[in-house]
Amino acid sequence: MTIKTSTTHFLRVASRAFSTSGSQNMRFVQFVNKNGGPQHLGVQLRPGGDITDVSAVDSRMPNNLKKFLEGGEDLLKKVKRIVVEGRSIVSEADVNFLAPVTRMDKLACIGLNYRGHCSEQNLEPPKSPVIFSKFASNIVGPNDNIVLPSISDKVDWEVELAIVIGKKGKSLNNHEAEDYIFGYTVAQDISARDWQKGGRNGGQFLLGKGMDTFCPLGPAVITKEAICDINNLAVKSWVNGQLKQDGNTSELIFKPHDIVAYLSQFVTLLPGDVILTGTPAGVGFARKPPEFLKKGDILESEIESIGRLRNTVV
Repeated sequence: MTIKTSTTHFLRVASRAFSTSGSQNMRFVQFVNKNGGPQHLGVQLRPGGDITDVSAVDSRMPNNLKKFLEGGEDLLKKVKRIVVEGRSIVSEADVNFLAPVTRMDKLACIGLNYRGHCSEQNLEPPKSPVIFSKFASNIVGPNDNIVLPSISDKVDWEVELAIVIGKKGKSLNNHEAEDYIFGYTVAQDISARDWQKGGRNGGQFLLGKGMDTFCPLGPAVITKEAICDINNLAVKSWVNGQLKQDGNTSELIFKPHDIVAYLSQFVTLLPGDVILTGTPAGVGFARKPPEFLKKGDILESEIESIGRLRNTVV
């Protein structure tokens, strides 16, 4: 299949507001065919189901989610029509999933946002969101490898709910913030604890959080309408089949709309921006004795109603 994009079309629609209320129950995925070829943007209506390859149907449809979100309501209407018409259907067995959103302007993270994670470190819950960042280049797909860096032997896991922003917003209040959330996905905030907490880099988080492959993401971005209650989802991770984290988004200190509103006071949020919302208790460094990832480990991360990552440590 060939993919064609129209820069003129994107410029024409980029200024139009994206109405997240109309996105309905869809799972957006980015993928490549197993027999090769370019990246595609697709929609699944259920996990494991066939994929509508929307970027193969219309030359004006982008092949990535960030450009799609920038396109606003016009592109959303086109996707709905394509899905209803049932054109360009691909079997999940014939594709390799990529991270569902990439090349975002911002990849922000919230620290200490589960009470259990605070307790396992003997820390008081924060009074306001603790914000740090990762690099967009840290992102890998839902089944890609996590590469252990040679400069760290204390690499840890942190399964997290991730927010995907749907439209441009600044200085939002808590009531407005929900309308700027397009959907959610699953993330792993992989962390080199010796660089994050060991006094290196002047105590700053960035290098410990921002090494290559330190942000597996996916397998899909689920539109918010497809989730019954974002504040009551099981959040779990396993290493080699052993349950390590067993939390629930009900434990979040700052809820998704709180986080979006707060962050928007400082920076302009843009379509495709991703915000990791924090991790529940059960991380490796807080265990007795501490546990860290090693070569050959299989790290699985799952959030109810959203999906599961399965990453091999190499």
